[in-house]
Amino acid sequence: MSTENLLVTGATGMVGLAVVRRAVDAGYNVQAMVRPSSNRSVLAGLPVTFVEGDLAQLETLPAALAEADVVVHAAAHIGDWGPVEKFRAANVVALEHMLTAVERHGRLRRWIQISSLGAYPARHHYGTDETTPRAMTGLDGYTQTKAEAEAVLEHHFKEHRFPVVILRPGFIYGAGERYAVRRMIDKLQAGKMKFIGRGDRLMNNTYVENLVDAVMLAIDKPGIEGQAYNIRDGRLVTRLEFVNTVADYMGKPHPGHVPEWLAKLIVRPIERVARLTGKQTAPLLTGATIKYMTYNLDFSIDKAQRELGYQPQVDFQEGIRVTLDDMVGGRGT
Repeated sequence: MSTENLLVTGATGMVGLAVVRRAVDAGYNVQAMVRPSSNRSVLAGLPVTFVEGDLAQLETLPAALAEADVVVHAAAHIGDWGPVEKFRAANVVALEHMLTAVERHGRLRRWIQISSLGAYPARHHYGTDETTPRAMTGLDGYTQTKAEAEAVLEHHFKEHRFPVVILRPGFIYGAGERYAVRRMIDKLQAGKMKFIGRGDRLMNNTYVENLVDAVMLAIDKPGIEGQAYNIRDGRLVTRLEFVNTVADYMGKPHPGHVPEWLAKLIVRPIERVARLTGKQTAPLLTGATIKYMTYNLDFSIDKAQRELGYQPQVDFQEGIRVTLDDMVGGRGT
């Protein structure tokens, strides 16, 4: 039983909620940081203390962090479309205010940053490890500002010995997922889902409970301040396995294929038109979609296994079943 206060940002989201539940089970005094307007029903019945803080309202952050001994920072502005400034405001500027606040409070023991494998260059990866530098210009505002946030944290570690540990998951799925898998289901149901290319390259799939295993290990492992760790499932799957598993669950036919060269030829004009017309939602094809559907995304977790003792327990087939059962209530349609 720990007497420490563990603050989870983004506590009503998929990752934050999973961390809250595990931290409660581990005996922490859990503080759930939520926006004043957040629906807190997913946290009903859990012995947590609510603290109000909003990444869009910087003045709310110092008080929210005042009594935190450990912070798991899972809150972020996510997506693959929109002005980078909007992502930067939540993912970088707000982070800087939070770091200043906890450094002033002087009680923080460990900060766990939920970053992203998207911080690496947008290209094929075959066993890429943490010695590969971040890419400070991403395909979209989310990945770019995740890399920028890491740079801010690295600076605070070097200048102030800030006790940060960075975890870089890939595509996160699990109970509570409402973004990528939801969009895929919508496209399957509308008959608009297509593979780009053969679909035989690997994804960086990361089941949320495997990620939380890494979080809990990183909270207490001594001597790892300033380190970053790639986090993914033990078995990576191809797009074919991923998409067709979802299609089978939904009782939909497997999608067809469009040539990779064609998608890459037309993606820039599509994005350009979308920006010129002020489109608020992502067009059918974006650079991020190309990366998500075509690049081989195999990142090494040797360092996490060696230094954290991380051993992902849940396979994709089990994890995606939990995801889909939660999303559609155990029904294919």
